[in-house]
Amino acid sequence: MHRKKDGSPMTSEAGEIMERLKEKKAEYEATASTDSSVNHEDIDNRIINEVLGPERYGRLAQMQASTIEQIAEVQRKYEELQQQLLADAAEREAAAAAREAEQSRKYDELQLQLQQMMKMFQQSQQPPS
Repeated sequence: MHRKKDGSPMTSEAGEIMERLKEKKAEYEATASTDSSVNHEDIDNRIINEVLGPERYGRLAQMQASTIEQIAEVQRKYEELQQQLLADAAEREAAAAAREAEQSRKYDELQLQLQQMMKMFQQSQQPPS
């Protein structure tokens, strides 16, 4: 239930509902302590259903289901984005590796040209035999 900062209920209706929920919970807990057939996990749902009525409890359940669907959708989109980021990073790495290989090839080619030019220059400096 919603409460103000000081801990008091937001509305008098909320306060009444909270009080009825506490009373019902105490009743169920007293019954559960003497009756082993009571399903402890279902107590809270039964109490809420009794106090709020099936219509309001049903709306609450629908809201919870809708929220769960929204969370699942956000999770799916998050995972999709993670996969896209990984794919983009791999693509960038591959492109960088290709650029590096091309630069290395050009460097090697220039080195070879320089060596050939140096050799030609040295040969041109030697007196004819």
